Amino acid sequence: MNNKTERQVTAIKNGTVIDHIPADKTYQVVSLLQLQNLDTPVTIGYNYPSKKIGRKGIIKVSDKFFTDEEISRLSVVAPNVVLNVIKEYEVVEKKPVVTPDELRGIVKCNNPKCITNNEPMQTVFNVVDKVHGILKCHYCDKEQNIEKVEIV
Repeated sequence: MNNKTERQVTAIKNGTVIDHIPADKTYQVVSLLQLQNLDTPVTIGYNYPSKKIGRKGIIKVSDKFFTDEEISRLSVVAPNVVLNVIKEYEVVEKKPVVTPDELRGIVKCNNPKCITNNEPMQTVFNVVDKVHGILKCHYCDKEQNIEKVEIV
């Protein structure tokens, strides 16, 4: 039975589907994970209706499984997305992306006097309020909102 109102997007044999991306963050996710540099097929869906978030993006990445570090980076731009790990056309794992308690080398401190902006060193932020997205620099104690951060 073929339902013409159903969207047909090619299934992937092995890889990862990133689902429930806020629509306006879809291309930021592509850039953050540098998906444009992959040699394997990447399918980007944009502005799909979503009961949870209104409009969503979805990205299917063939033959790619993301590292914890990549997932931490992803959590800064699009927390609450879901990674579906696909093996032999089946979802074998659903990983909700959660912002970790600490972000290392992912976010730039917005304090121009912070040592991380004046010395060649990795930034470290503690996530002090996950609900409101408040990060605190480990070095200068400056707080910033995760919505307004610059990715390193």
